[in-house]
Parts: sequence; structure tokens; C-alpha cells
Amino acid sequence: MLAEALLPLVIASAPSPVDPAFAERFVRLALACVHQEYPNKIAHVMRGDADARPPRELTPAFYGCYDWHSSVHGHWLLARLLRLLPDAPFAAEARRALARSLTAENLAAEVLYLEGKGRVSFERPYGLAWLLQLTAELREWDTPEARAWAKAIAPLERASAARLRDWLPKLTRPIRIGEHSQTAFGLGLVLDWARVAGDRESEALVVARSRDFYGADHDCPLAYEPSGEDFLSPCLGEADLMRRVMDPAEFARWLSGFLPALPRDGSPGWLEPGVVTDPTDPKLAHLDGLNLSRAWMLHGVASALPAGDPRLASLRAAAAVHRERGLGAVTGEHYEGGHWLGTFAVYLVTGRGLR
Repeated sequence: MLAEALLPLVIASAPSPVDPAFAERFVRLALACVHQEYPNKIAHVMRGDADARPPRELTPAFYGCYDWHSSVHGHWLLARLLRLLPDAPFAAEARRALARSLTAENLAAEVLYLEGKGRVSFERPYGLAWLLQLTAELREWDTPEARAWAKAIAPLERASAARLRDWLPKLTRPIRIGEHSQTAFGLGLVLDWARVAGDRESEALVVARSRDFYGADHDCPLAYEPSGEDFLSPCLGEADLMRRVMDPAEFARWLSGFLPALPRDGSPGWLEPGVVTDPTDPKLAHLDGLNLSRAWMLHGVASALPAGDPRLASLRAAAAVHRERGLGAVTGEHYEGGHWLGTFAVYLVTGRGLR
């Protein structure tokens, strides 16, 4: 049974090293979709008949995996596991897939598409944040091929970062939902990228806006979560962002006001995992992703608290339950989840985003 096979990783507090045979489950999901054009759900503003074109022509690097953002983070999955496991059995095939997509010609076309008229809100912030995460992975992967791919994607990286820098000062309120538009999750990915890239302007902006949006928050209604189609937790996503912004002592105080009912008895039952009743429904399947993202957010919150904080045991216990439930759902049996859940699993088990 898959869940039993994953149990050692569920229990382990350290997410790496990752076993190559285990990682291959997720690599296969990405390889099966990054160049699969259909089915395809495009968020495409058309200004005339000439814009009625197939996905491979509109966005030639990131046209697979059902939608643009899933294609982007499918490529991130391949880069992440190749960087960690460069000699794994899947390595050659994964390198070929990245080389096929990340050409200068394809990425130049992606820039033209992003900057086209009527697309100011395209994939903002979720897809753009994942694009920056992909570039962060390439920046940290010091091989000739990764440097070449990083150079090719640099114009799209600059365009994506500029789009977010232009947007954030205009945003008067945070977006507190459990799907793609959530600002807390997106800002966390962007902040991690900015620190890798040394982009001090973007880092300062994200830190300032995070404090503006969330610094005075308190009593987050965690009992209202999840909504029926969430794949991100509004409350935990916010806490996972603010642990990146505050030092441990400040964060511990902020968390006391933000989640005052967080238990101190080490029990996991204070946060029940989401239940998917129909994995063939693409929206209902979001709850499998929620379990995975909750797990890494709980680990993130725990990682930022001072040693000996009485809430640590309960945070880690809930994370373990969500890891087991979430990883057990990453089977690839249904494309509705298979085209994206592998990314969430890899983000979790490799400890991406943790200090």
C-alpha cells in the first residue's frame, strides 16, 4: 500500500536525503505532463481571431500539465529533484525534458505572451511566484546546463518580478482565500526567490507589504477551514509567510495572538485533514493538495519558533498526520490530481522553503 511505503518519510522530521526510487514516483508524474498539451485549461485573453491558437504556440515552454502554472511547477519539480539527485535513474530523461522546454526561443515567446495587452493579471500571483521558484532552483544548481537554463529564463524572471513589484504597492488588501490568488502563499515563494537572487528591492517590498497586510492580524478563524475547494490554508499560509518576515521571538508573540487556541498537549487532532470524496473532480481533488501544503506550512511554523516552545509538539504531530494523508493521495491514477500533486509532495519532502 502506498501510504505504508511512505511511512518512514512521513515520520521523519528531516525531509532529506530523498530516496531515488521514492523520488521517481513524482518525476514520472511531471514527465508525463510537461509536454502533454491536452486536456488544457488556458486563462487566455483574446483580442481578435489571431489569438485563437493552440497552447503550444501561445506559451511554448509551459503549455503542458493542463494549465500554465502547473507546467511551470512541473518543471520546478524536475529541476529540484535533478539538483538533489543528479545521478538518479530518471536523471537523463528529466534533463532532456528541461532542455526541450527551456530554450531561449521558447522563453522569449513566453515573455512576449506575458507582456501582451490585456494580460496584466496573468497568473498573478501564483503562477508568477512558481516561475520565480523555478529560477531560484536553477540559480542554486551550479552546473553548466543549469547556468544555461538560468540565462535563458532570465528575461522571463525579470518580467515576472517586475509584474509583481508593480502590483504589490497597488494592492490595498490581502487576498485571503485557499486557492491560487492567495497572497500569503505567493509572497512566501517570492520572498524565498528574492533572497536567493539577491533582489533587495523585491525582498524589501515583500517584507513591507507582508507586515502591512498581516502584522496586526489576530484570532484567525482556523475552525472555518477548509473551504470545499481549498488547496492552501489561509491561516497557516499567513503564518508560514510571517515566520519568514519576523525573527523567532517576534514571530512567537505574533503567533500567540494569531492562533491563540493552538494546543500545547502534543496532540494532532486540533487540525483534521481534508477528505476528497471524488478524486476525478479537479476542484474537489484540491483537498489532497491542502493536506500536503498544510504539512509543509506546519513544519515551517515549527521551524521558526524558539526551541522549547510548548506548541512545537502539536504542530509537528498535525504535520505528520497531514503528510501521511497527503502523500498517500499522490498516485497519478487521475490526471485531475496527477498533473500537479507531485509538485506539492516534492516541496514537502525536500524541505523547500525551510531555513
